[in-house]
Amino acid sequence: NSRGTTSLLKDSISFTEVSASGLYEGHDLLRRGFTSVKNELLPSHPLELTEKNFQLNQDKTNFATLRNIQGIHAPLKLQMEFRAVKQVQRLPFLHSSNIAMDILRGNDECIGFEDILNDPSQSEVMGEPHMMMEHKLGLL
Repeated sequence: NSRGTTSLLKDSISFTEVSASGLYEGHDLLRRGFTSVKNELLPSHPLELTEKNFQLNQDKTNFATLRNIQGIHAPLKLQMEFRAVKQVQRLPFLHSSNIAMDILRGNDECIGFEDILNDPSQSEVMGEPHMMMEHKLGLL
């Protein structure tokens, strides 16, 4: 009975939860850095969440405007292009400027905070290339 087998598989514990990098693992200081209670608290300012979601909200507004002006095909085409551009990435240990995404959004001619002082969320990652690639592929 294949139906009973799938229900058993859904209820079972996955292998990743019990592996060395799963549920019972201690905090990996080399990969994740020091733990801080401050990072797990609620935002300290009411506008912090709005600023974090600014690009998402701007994209939604632009898609709605584009749909009202040109029809549903325009935002769908743009979303497909966004998805295609997001799939092309560099290796995990190399910094990527995502210039194609900036061109699609129209941010390639704008100078912002991240262009001068760099975006803190995209700081440089130093590490052993082989280990970082194995971690990204789920082999480690």
